[in-house]
Amino acid sequence: MAAAQASSPPPPQPPKESFARRYKFLWPLLLTVNLGVGAYLFMRTKRKDIEENVIATVSTTAQTTTTEKPLLPSPTITEPIKLLEPIPEDHQHQLFKWMLEEKRKVKPKDPEEMKHLDEEKAILKQFLRAKCLPTI
Repeated sequence: MAAAQASSPPPPQPPKESFARRYKFLWPLLLTVNLGVGAYLFMRTKRKDIEENVIATVSTTAQTTTTEKPLLPSPTITEPIKLLEPIPEDHQHQLFKWMLEEKRKVKPKDPEEMKHLDEEKAILKQFLRAKCLPTI
């Protein structure tokens, strides 16, 4: 009997599960945490960029307002001021049409800006409907 037991092969081992299958409940958690950290980092850098831009514009405007010297008329003007020719009415009409089209393309951010845009568009429409245009 001892010889029979020694000669028989050991029972087959059950196949070992892979690491991914053993911890399959952790994958959704790992993915969620990874996406959350990525979104946090993305928003943090975006916010920093916006804040840096705002700070940069505020500092440049503060510097320009403090360092600008008032413009005084130059006592030695050698050339006379050149008057430009008035723009013809048909060009003005096309210009007002173009301005109205551009105002229509603008997406207002708040109701106050929308009201301002509507007023500007109404003025442009009045110019376009008028028989004679104001000189520019």
